[in-house]
Amino acid sequence: MTTGSMDNPAPARAGLSIALAGSGGSGVMTAGTLLLAAAAKAGAYGLMVRTSGPQIRGGEAAALVRLSATPAESLDDGFDVLLALDWQNVQRFADEIPLSAASLIVGEAAEGEVPAAFLATGARHVALPMKATAKGIAGSWTNMVALGVAGALAGLPREALAAALRESWKRDEKSYEANLAAIDAGMAAAGKLGAVPSLPALEPKAGRWLISGNEAAGFGAIRGGVRFVAAYPITPATELLEWMAPALAKVGGTLLQAEDELASINMIVGASYAGVPSLTATAGPGLALMTEGIGLAVSAEVPVVVVDVMRGGPSTGIPAKSEQSDLSFAVSGLHGDAPRVVVAPTSITDCVAATQWSVHLAEALQSPVIVLSDQFMGQSRAIVDRPADSGVVGRRLVAEPNAPDFKRYRDTPSGISPMGIPGVPGTAYTADGLEKNELGTPSSGARDHRVQLDKRARKLAKFDYGAAWADVDGEGELAVIAFGSSVGPLREAIARVRASGVKVKLVAMRLLAPALPEKLDEALEGVRQVLVVEQNHGAQFYRYLRAWFDLPGRPESFHRPGPLPFRPAELAEAIVAAAGRISQPRHEAIAS
Repeated sequence: MTTGSMDNPAPARAGLSIALAGSGGSGVMTAGTLLLAAAAKAGAYGLMVRTSGPQIRGGEAAALVRLSATPAESLDDGFDVLLALDWQNVQRFADEIPLSAASLIVGEAAEGEVPAAFLATGARHVALPMKATAKGIAGSWTNMVALGVAGALAGLPREALAAALRESWKRDEKSYEANLAAIDAGMAAAGKLGAVPSLPALEPKAGRWLISGNEAAGFGAIRGGVRFVAAYPITPATELLEWMAPALAKVGGTLLQAEDELASINMIVGASYAGVPSLTATAGPGLALMTEGIGLAVSAEVPVVVVDVMRGGPSTGIPAKSEQSDLSFAVSGLHGDAPRVVVAPTSITDCVAATQWSVHLAEALQSPVIVLSDQFMGQSRAIVDRPADSGVVGRRLVAEPNAPDFKRYRDTPSGISPMGIPGVPGTAYTADGLEKNELGTPSSGARDHRVQLDKRARKLAKFDYGAAWADVDGEGELAVIAFGSSVGPLREAIARVRASGVKVKLVAMRLLAPALPEKLDEALEGVRQVLVVEQNHGAQFYRYLRAWFDLPGRPESFHRPGPLPFRPAELAEAIVAAAGRISQPRHEAIAS
């Protein structure tokens, strides 16, 4: 195997990475959102990641923006520009906003000294009087001056910035003109800052979407057939519910804000029992509260979809930061033998298809499906190509009226039995959490218990999940396995090391449960070494794979907890190191 060298790795993709930072209420998120919208209108791709302090609302905030001529699924290794509207606690983001001697710091002139953590990088610092500039333009805001600075540094045309502002403007025309003048003033000021990396010449492209992972998941759910949502707001899943409320109304659906997570899971179990595809969305603490209701859906064989937008844990944890630490709970966290389906989108775009597929799986299998998104995907916004519609819509096997010898929990070869919908003659049955016989009559008999346990496991094990279970790309004796938001930076890292001669296969798993050993065995044919990448402290994915799959070679784990996202360069280094150990004797590989 060719291991290549990282002495001259493939360069990072061309473009600009800029962090806009300031205290809560300073408008950095608005400026970042408008910068991304302007880039979309100019024909660029881009990604904006939101980060904030532990206060969730108020406190410090930063919009981390990456713009490029090609799709961006992750942040780059560092930032070209840090643009700060003030310095109130912005130093807390020093680890999240890596700078270098080639970077530029633009700070508000009236806000004092730049934190030492940023100056220590050797980055060049320029102070701009953005507040004074805005004050000189009646009715304008400082963040619009900052938007002009950022847009000019990125090489975006004025008309794109003006169009983005116009599209979002809900106020009077006079204030629109004032803030457009503030953008112009910022663009003029940027001309005195010197050169930074910028976008190549671009042409506007039709058909691209500007969307967050939460919005994408909501859209995929509606595409899949969901028409009822009950949920309780929780960071970072709330935006999914906010987006779905009006969207559901347009297709004849309903969203109900429940009093808590226990109520929301029971509401969707009830709605689905009545025949309506149903969904709830939450984060880790809410998922913990829902476990009894999810177990009821397993036992009663009622299809529901639960979107878990993971955040740092345990307990309240770090609400506004991302972490892939709910995996073990999602695949194993119910009491009793309770098989369920767990699906993980691999990107913001894939949140559409993965959630749409999850609705299909829930309905077809009459089972709960947990969708493992996370804060990085859920709350980030990206410019993406329009997601294709798979055409997959949830369809459940329903009993015909007056079906002869109707047994709701009949022990069928597939494990799936026709479901009676309330009001359909001749199909009434008992649906509760007690163990039961095939008719649905509660039973504590050993035989009935084993029959129903086998039935519930069989329907998940025998189902044909097709090619959607994972994205498998490339060839080589080294395979890297990942899921969720770890896949984006990993794709970029793999592209870099392949350009330097390293052969590596990527297995981005979308279906995490049930485990399909034969599928992974096929994907890993010819592989001698496996590297598992994940963002959590306990290597949960690595341990899950070791428990259920026969991984070749000496499987290695590359993991760390949030809140810091993975960067392509560190993953590229880990891949090259793992590739170099393939031909080593076992004792040398362990020592290294």
